[in-house]
Amino acid sequence: MRLKGKVALITGSSRGIGASIAQRYGEEGADVAVVAHTNLDKAQAVAEEINAVGGKAQAFQADVAKVSECERLVGEVAAAMGPVDILVNNAGIFTAVAIEDTTEEIWDTQIDLNLKGSFFMAKAVVPGMKAKGRGKIINITSIAGVGGFPNSGAYCSSKGGQINMVKALCLELAEFGINVNSLAPGNIETDMNAPYRAEAGYDARQKSLTPARVGHLNPNDLTGAAVFFASSDSDLVHGANLLVDGGWAAW
Repeated sequence: MRLKGKVALITGSSRGIGASIAQRYGEEGADVAVVAHTNLDKAQAVAEEINAVGGKAQAFQADVAKVSECERLVGEVAAAMGPVDILVNNAGIFTAVAIEDTTEEIWDTQIDLNLKGSFFMAKAVVPGMKAKGRGKIINITSIAGVGGFPNSGAYCSSKGGQINMVKALCLELAEFGINVNSLAPGNIETDMNAPYRAEAGYDARQKSLTPARVGHLNPNDLTGAAVFFASSDSDLVHGANLLVDGGWAAW
C-alpha cells in the first residue's frame, strides 16, 4: 500500500473524478477525507464504500470557494483524522457560455471555486505540511488549461491559472519537502462536461483529436497518476503538469 498512514483530503470527491481518486487512495492505505460542496449524503456514501472494502474514510462538507470554509475544513479534517499529508484540489465547476453571455457572476463562480479555492486550500494545509517536513499538493486541472475551447473563457482561464499556480508554489515550497504538481484530465466523461458532450459532432471530433482513439476516458483512468503524485515515487517531481488525455494535447 503506497499511501499507508497518510491523510488525504480530496475536495469535490462525492462524485466523478474526485470519488474515483478517493476510492483508489483508500485502496492504497490512505485515510481519506471525502468532501462534498453541499450534499454530505453523497460524500458519506463514497466514504462508506471505501470503509466497506477495508479502507478508512470520513465525510465532510465545505464550500471551498470561500476562504473561511477552506480553513474550517482543514481544521476539521486535522481534528478528526490528523494533519493533512495529501491535498487534491479537485472541486470545480464548468459553465459553457459565449463571451457575450458571460456575466460577472458566471466568471466569479468559476474563478472562485476552481482557482481561488485551490490556492486557499493549499494555504490552509501548508503550515501542517511544513511542520512535518513533507506534503503533496495536487491540482486537478484540464486540457482546457493548456488549450482553448470555445464558449469557455472563464473555465480555461481558471484551469490555466491552476497550472501556473503550481509552478509558483513549487518554487516557494519545494525547500520544505512539499511537492506541488497538477494532473490534467483529457476527455473524461463526467456530468460537468455534459454540455459539451451533448453537442452534435463532439464525440467524433474528440476521438479524431485523440491519438489513442479511446473516445471518452473514464475517471478511473486518472487514478494511477493521482497515486503517483501522492506517493514517495514523485518526491523529485516539482511544478509539473501531467496530462492524462490519450495524447490530445500533442496536437
